[in-house]
Amino acid sequence: MIRVFEKALLAACAALLFTACSEGAAPAPQLILPPGFRAEVYVENIPGARSMVMGARGTLFVGTRGEGKVYAVRGMGGDHRSVKVIADKLNLPNGVAFKDGQLYVAEVSRILGYPEIESHLDAPPEPVVIVEDLPSDRHHGWRYIAFGPDGKLYVPIGAPCNICDQDGYAVITRMSADGGDREVIARGVRNTVGFTWHPQSGDLWFTDNGRDWLGDDTPPCELNHLTEPGMHFGFPYCHGNDILDPDFGAGHDCSDYTPPAQALGPHVAPLGVKFYTGTMFPEQYRMQAFIAEHGSWNRSEKTGYRVSLVRMAEGKPLAYEPFVEGWLDGDSVSGRPVDILIMDDGSMLVSDDQAGRIWRISYIAN
Repeated sequence: MIRVFEKALLAACAALLFTACSEGAAPAPQLILPPGFRAEVYVENIPGARSMVMGARGTLFVGTRGEGKVYAVRGMGGDHRSVKVIADKLNLPNGVAFKDGQLYVAEVSRILGYPEIESHLDAPPEPVVIVEDLPSDRHHGWRYIAFGPDGKLYVPIGAPCNICDQDGYAVITRMSADGGDREVIARGVRNTVGFTWHPQSGDLWFTDNGRDWLGDDTPPCELNHLTEPGMHFGFPYCHGNDILDPDFGAGHDCSDYTPPAQALGPHVAPLGVKFYTGTMFPEQYRMQAFIAEHGSWNRSEKTGYRVSLVRMAEGKPLAYEPFVEGWLDGDSVSGRPVDILIMDDGSMLVSDDQAGRIWRISYIAN
């Protein structure tokens, strides 16, 4: 049972998470990066900016959550970049994906399609409903979606709780672009809000948010690696490498489940993850994994609020370290990273739903 004070904190957290930053952008912080890297505001005035996807003609599409909107960003720079609302009054439209000219938007219980959207940004068409029978639970109901190298649409169904054991939840599914041929490919996944595929192996990698109320430093959040369909990653029985859950762990052995490929910081709330596939960054950053850590809301000392780097060799994590910091200054928070997108020129975009802006990270050789 969640104690009374925990319920109050959860309610306060929910109010914070779903509050739109619509009163104008706060001054941008000075971000801290490795030598040679530069951070600049790519575009702002996108309240609640969350997941991102690039269209075939260079339109950046941005989902939101409590704001209920989807944005389209056009233009190459500065004052010449335009922002349009192309969908409104949706139910937590966090996830966006793009295939064959169509924009896919994930609501809580539906996936919508906007055909030939880049030809109709000024007058978007009414969406077609691709899927309409996903669970309607709003707890962990904001979905990240993406098309894999197999052409399938990957759709997670998070646990409708902090910790519980319910059939049909805590899974990652995939389906054809028309919503058919659905199958579960991963189980025991509490809530992934970011995944990607290794550019060489084609394997799925995903972040997962650890459960709450086991203390400041337990359990770790996770970066996971799916090598074959059907793998189980432990939730709700085991967390991290070997932490049996006090409520659901009895009778289970953590060795029966797939441990994280990389344990992340506790409560850092890892969301978007991408492998760096560009050539702008120095060689040591190529094919490495970058993670947007949204930041803790339930820890006595805040943690996360950064972009982290998981260094890889031969497809295996070697180290976990900060890459971009500066959104957290003591106990003061100026931004919360959500998603990462690697641009064609090799620069990196990072969305920030608290400040309603998108950053561009670039590298200039000394």
